[in-house]
Order: sequence, then C-alpha cells, then structure tokens
Amino acid sequence: MGDVAMLVPVLRVLTATYPKLKITVVTKGFLSPLFEDLKNVRVLPADLKGSHKGFLGLFQLAKEAKRLDITLVADTHNVLRSKILRAFLWLRGLKIATIDKARSDKKKLTQAEGGKLETLKSTHQRYADVFAALGFAIDLTKHKFPARKVLSANTQKLIGKSSKKYIGVAPFAAHKGKAYPFHLIKQVINQVSNSGDFEIFLFGGGPTEITQLDNLAGSLQGITNIAGKLTFTQELELISNLDVMLAMDSGNGHLAALYDIPVLTIWGVTHPALGFAPFNQKANNQLLADRIKYPLVPTSVYGNKCPDGYQGAIETITPSLVVEKLLALLQ
Repeated sequence: MGDVAMLVPVLRVLTATYPKLKITVVTKGFLSPLFEDLKNVRVLPADLKGSHKGFLGLFQLAKEAKRLDITLVADTHNVLRSKILRAFLWLRGLKIATIDKARSDKKKLTQAEGGKLETLKSTHQRYADVFAALGFAIDLTKHKFPARKVLSANTQKLIGKSSKKYIGVAPFAAHKGKAYPFHLIKQVINQVSNSGDFEIFLFGGGPTEITQLDNLAGSLQGITNIAGKLTFTQELELISNLDVMLAMDSGNGHLAALYDIPVLTIWGVTHPALGFAPFNQKANNQLLADRIKYPLVPTSVYGNKCPDGYQGAIETITPSLVVEKLLALLQ
C-alpha cells in the first residue's frame, strides 16, 4: 500500500502539468479510493487471486489494458508480475518505461556496517523519472496538496465531535524489525492521553491487530480504535483531518503525507536514506534507531532481514522522545 500511496503526489503533478493526459493505474481494486480525487485518472483493478492470477491471468489483464486504448506504459513497480505484464504490452507495440530501483546502491547501504549513509533519490522522484522517460517531465516541487476531506456521516458517528486536536497512531508494520514494541507504544499513548487535550485514533488491520487495538482503546480515555470499523474511503477521510500521524516505516505514514499531515515516523532496522520517507516531510520528523549500538542498520531495504540481536534496535528510540516530538508537532 505504501508503494501505491507514494505514486499519488506524483500523479497529481503529472496531471496538473499535462491536463490532457489520461492515466490508467493498474493496482488492487481496494486501493481505488486513493485516486478518486485525481482528474483524468482511472483504475484498472488487478484481481491477482482471481481472474488475473498467474501467467494466463496477466495475459488477460494485458488484453483488458489494451482495450482501454493506452499508448504508453510506465512500470513504477518493476517486479515479476509487472515485468510480465509490460512484456505483453510491449509485444503489442506499446512504448515502455521502467523504474530504476537502484538495487545495487541500496544493497551498499544495507552493507554500510556503521559507515556514512548517502541519502538516495526518493521513490517519488524515481516514479517521476519513469514518466520523464516517456516524454512527460515533471517538477515535484510544484505539487499542491488537496483540501481536507469532508467526514461522512458514518465516520462522524464513530469518532464523535470534538474541538480537541486529532492524533493518528499506526503502531504496526509488515516486519517485526520495523514495528515499535506494543508495550512502548502503550507508554507513548498513555503519556499523551493523560493530558486530556487530544483525541487519539488507532489504525491497523487484521484480526490480531484489531484485538490488540480494541484492548488498548478500552483501557484509556480519549482513544478510538478505527481498525476494521471504517471503509478505506472513510479511513482516508479521517486521516486527512488529523493534526499529526505517528507511524512506522509503513503505509499509514504515506497515506497521511498525501494530505500534508505532519507525520512522525519511527524507524527500526530500515532507514529513510533508502528513499522511502513520506512525501514532503521534514527530516527531523523521522526518529532513527541508534546506529552506534546497531551499526548494521539498515539491515535490509524493506526490513524483512533482521540479524540476531537487532530486534531491539527500534527500542533505542525512547517513548519520552516520541512524546516530545509528537507534542512539538502539535504546537
């Protein structure tokens, strides 16, 4: 989801720069709400577990794409499925451009072993470079954020009405090395909620996460777990109305950044130097693990490789520091 979310500000600039350009985004259908506010952008849902599963399914997806009269293909993902899909479309005579993921450069950073980390090009700029290769150069500094979304009746019913500032907290990540331990996130939330000055909304997904968040929300005042209770469209409504989002190196941080919400991110065994920081966020909004104690950080690009003993790297970011930074962003 984070990869897809990072495409949105790039498409905002692309469609504003070239208003006659028509874009078809091939992605999972449930992510369609991300693109609803973009002019001349439509979604072709990829049913990767159904009609578009496997080699033959991707061939069917290519035929569906071709019927939409597309003339150019921008592969901003460059994984096995997208390689197969773009090959089918290339065989049909379409011009192709593919993202340079700089895998060798990223590998060097994951092998720095305590050495200096050179900040690589952002993923957002790498996406922009794909469109430039197709003849549509853009300047991401020209990006304009949309207005906050209007809360629907269902969203309003769940969160209630309050004059307090809204804090979003997304404590989970795809890999353990990127997730702040739950007992520490509880300390952060407890310290912030004690003031009574804020409404805190918990974000997550999946039965286990929802149960954990329900238990946390039930133990403290001013906290609402919205995981599993809102549609994705409604979650985006709420996110766009937050005053700050606390997230890991994960999708929810990227979602909040789409609406110019200050995002405080906690980084464990990954690192923003690899190019995955949320869009247009200040560098000091990113809290990093101690590389003196844990010199192998970043241990991998996506956090899926965590050497023995490195599970605690993220714990070098203390709850008191998180609270301090969070409150500073709220002022």
